[in-house]
Amino acid sequence: MTFNALQMMDKNVLDYIQSLRSDFLDTLMPLITFLGDAGLFWITWAVVLCFFKKTRKTGILMIAALALTFVVSTIGLKHLFSRLRPCVQFPKEFFYACPSGFSFPSGHSISSFSAAGVLFFRHEKGGFIALIIAAMIAFSRMYLYVHFPSDVLIGSLSGMICAYLIVWYDKAKKKAEI
Repeated sequence: MTFNALQMMDKNVLDYIQSLRSDFLDTLMPLITFLGDAGLFWITWAVVLCFFKKTRKTGILMIAALALTFVVSTIGLKHLFSRLRPCVQFPKEFFYACPSGFSFPSGHSISSFSAAGVLFFRHEKGGFIALIIAAMIAFSRMYLYVHFPSDVLIGSLSGMICAYLIVWYDKAKKKAEI
């Protein structure tokens, strides 16, 4: 599959998502996407977990996963691929402001799924709910026309991989200490 074919598939999915628009979703989606802004929702969740001895390790691992995804996505892949956002490539009048920066991969998706993935892989209460919140944040990025589906898909998968690697490393380190 060529890049142009992928881009057209991405655009067709975005156009379909745009057909779902409603006043209710136009109000809700910016609120959902706000949860992923700068990872603050996930960082706050992680810091709260750090206050309790029983969940401290999970909070620390969430912070480690968020740091890893920042390096992978914001410092690495975004500049490597330099993909323009759909709101830049296909400009139109829209209710949501087009953010600056590159599109691939979705930073909201990678950070949300890395934090939620740590909760899920550590079998913490709320892990499944966290994945649902992460999926809602990821979908909101497409609804708001600031990311292509492939940005969100790769960001989500990369976030889960980073979470898995962080949790796996912690378990391997613990086994090596025994």
